[in-house]
Amino acid sequence: MSKLTQLLCLAELDQAQLSALLDLALQIKQAPQHYQTALKGRSIALLFEKPSLRTRVSFDVGINKLGGHSVYLDLQNGAMGVRESVEDFGSNLACWTDAIVARVYSQKTLVQLALSSKKPVINALSDLYHPCQALADLLTLKEQYGDLSKVHLAFVGDGNNVCHSLMLGAAILGMDLTVITPQGFGPDAHVLLKAQEMARQSGAKLTLSQHVSSAAGADAIYTDTWLSMGTRADPALIEQLFVPYQINTAVMQRLAVKHFMHCLPAHRGQEVTSEVLDSEYSLVLQQAENRMHAQNAVLVSLFS
Repeated sequence: MSKLTQLLCLAELDQAQLSALLDLALQIKQAPQHYQTALKGRSIALLFEKPSLRTRVSFDVGINKLGGHSVYLDLQNGAMGVRESVEDFGSNLACWTDAIVARVYSQKTLVQLALSSKKPVINALSDLYHPCQALADLLTLKEQYGDLSKVHLAFVGDGNNVCHSLMLGAAILGMDLTVITPQGFGPDAHVLLKAQEMARQSGAKLTLSQHVSSAAGADAIYTDTWLSMGTRADPALIEQLFVPYQINTAVMQRLAVKHFMHCLPAHRGQEVTSEVLDSEYSLVLQQAENRMHAQNAVLVSLFS
């Protein structure tokens, strides 16, 4: 199994690497005292173009728990590519820090940072992918069900960055995933092709649908905000198109789904009702906690 050197996209990982990351995340969660010095003497840059609650706090606190030090940079320090080029940002950060965690608008920015800094870069969200979120989601499902190859997850809503990373993660691990989106809002064609190729190798079943009924019998149903951060679209039009895809108690009961998942923040009363979000179905806080453990597994793997 090759060593982890960065995490820009889950497609960079093979089944052994992804499984090992999830196993390590469980170990760190269960026995954090064994990893208190894993990042001793290490400094990690947290470079954020987009606002964040879970990503920023989970990385900041997680790095501290591993004995490392984080430096937070947002647009108040000057936008990358405006005040100075992305390449100059990356090469300068490489002079002082050991890795870069970046939450950015464009996947291209992550590639530029990785090339210019020659230090490990972790994708904390881009327009195309959200691998750290998907790792936390897979960890949550692993805690609930054990063998992920026997799990059926349904994703309902916009075929966005979270959807893309879940597709890739499921395809690598042999997990069944049904992606349900309104017409015209399906996942990116290139990401879909890659996921389908990986699914053929692992035995995963990847299904696309426009009908919420396709989620019937799934172990968990996952949704996200209808309008992703930074998306330029008419909110009224989006709401009109997506209303039939709302997850509420009637949907959960009709589909006989055991669990509900959401990466947060949630728009209560839009993609999900408060009744479901705060119910016994909901795994959202377990997902949120697992962000830190999954990310810590990535950091420990990078520097082991």
